[in-house]
Amino acid sequence: MSVTRSTTQRSGRVRPARLTDLAAVGELSRLSHNGDGTGSDSRVRSLGLPVGSSNISVFSLFRMPLGAFRPHDLLYVHEERGRVTGVARVESEDRRNEWTIVELDAIDESGAGDVRYRLVQHLLKDGSKRGAYRFHVACADQGGNVELFMQAGFARYGEERILYRPPDQPLPEPMPEAEATLLGIRPTVPLDALRIDRLYRAATPQPVIRLEAYRLHDWERQGNHWRVPRSSLTPVLRFADVEAYVQARGPAQDPEMLAFIQLGVAKEDQPHYLRVISRPDHEPTDLIGYGMGVIAERTRARRTELPLRQPRTERGIVSAVRNYESPLDRRLEEQGFAVVANVSLLLRETAVRVAEPALVPAASQ
Repeated sequence: MSVTRSTTQRSGRVRPARLTDLAAVGELSRLSHNGDGTGSDSRVRSLGLPVGSSNISVFSLFRMPLGAFRPHDLLYVHEERGRVTGVARVESEDRRNEWTIVELDAIDESGAGDVRYRLVQHLLKDGSKRGAYRFHVACADQGGNVELFMQAGFARYGEERILYRPPDQPLPEPMPEAEATLLGIRPTVPLDALRIDRLYRAATPQPVIRLEAYRLHDWERQGNHWRVPRSSLTPVLRFADVEAYVQARGPAQDPEMLAFIQLGVAKEDQPHYLRVISRPDHEPTDLIGYGMGVIAERTRARRTELPLRQPRTERGIVSAVRNYESPLDRRLEEQGFAVVANVSLLLRETAVRVAEPALVPAASQ
């Protein structure tokens, strides 16, 4: 589907959102996520998680409570004749100078493509001024999403399958510590950074490694809402307590990492999160089961802390598997997950890459 834009000059403008815009922004976001009420998704243009299933609503999964809005996160609106006709929400990561576009909505039937394109161009320009040099977005390949971003200079570098395990399926019991130790499963520590990086490089194509550009420092900072490794679902981590575990073999002094799992135990009205990286020759079923057991244990502990009058809502688990990580998706399906969406991963990088100094053979005259 092509991106349609108005051929006439629009009179609207893009600007940062104000407190007085919040009601209009919320209504615009709700209308975009709910479509036109006729069952058609032609107006559903949000990029956060393009899922139309009633089991996971886009609006509830990526809603932004004011208390979770960080000082460096940004909200832009397109205003025309005093009416908000478009909104873009960006989550910034200052440690890596990266921005993630998690919402891009417009409900102007005559020129929604033009409104969204102007929002993207404005946030790219503003982000460059603020020192951001990587811009990420994940979106469904429909409604002109991918074409719009590619016209704005983004490159598509991967695809992810979004999997969901509904809450009506009971979670497994936590794995006994002795069994986990026998399987080589333990929490990550900062000294694991180099070995986890080797695992990531063994499981990831070289072009993706180059674009994502993780550093050892990134792998050291597991936990505390950290977003590495990135996926299309990492925005939910700000609503969760993040933990990371590895499965290793070999001597304790220099173990080989076989698989890595990142967990996000939800604190708000979002599902729990699970992300796995595994060596192609390793079977990660035990680590996946261990991770779900940890979620079950943390969830039970949290229930006991809730006031008696507060409702105890059950949450499912979401996960993302990239196209080059198969058969990891089948391992998750064996654990009760089901595919609910496919998304494209796009990146725009504004920094100029310079080759590092290296020794080269001397040429004789």
